Amino acid sequence: MRPAQDELAKALHTYAIRTGRFTLASGRTSEWYVDGRLVTFRGDCIELVGRAVLEALDAAGGVAFDAVGGLAIGADPVTMAVSLVSGARGFAVRKEAKDHGVGGRIAGPLEPDDRVLVVDDTVTSGGSLLQAVDVVREFGCSVVGASALLDRGGELGTKLEQIAVRYFPVLTAPDLGFAPGS
Repeated sequence: MRPAQDELAKALHTYAIRTGRFTLASGRTSEWYVDGRLVTFRGDCIELVGRAVLEALDAAGGVAFDAVGGLAIGADPVTMAVSLVSGARGFAVRKEAKDHGVGGRIAGPLEPDDRVLVVDDTVTSGGSLLQAVDVVREFGCSVVGASALLDRGGELGTKLEQIAVRYFPVLTAPDLGFAPGS
């Protein structure tokens, strides 16, 4: 493993992995659960999260991006961590459009024609990340890549490839000692 990837795996094991019987956002059940926010919202892990994402990008040849963001709220701390270490602008995609103020589903300094990295914390089927990709594209941006701190399902890469988005997972289920999709 790369240095930040290894540190992140240790942090997830220390703070975020639980065993038992869980229903995931995808509707599947699992014997293990990762509450990524127990790591991503820790002040002592913010820089690590950002470094781990950039390390995954660099290991795959890198990608240039102007802004980073994803679906609120799971992606928010990942967004801020990547923004912190990269200097890119961060933004959030709301689950629903606001009907007051300037409205819309984008919160933050995202501009049409920006090159965007879409992020999330933990994905199984990738529904939230794919939703964010759609909203960002509708806004007029180019999605140059997507990254998840943990891809536990192993399906998202194929889905992103079908819509021409490069995928940079930081960790997978086997990196944490679990079977893919388990």
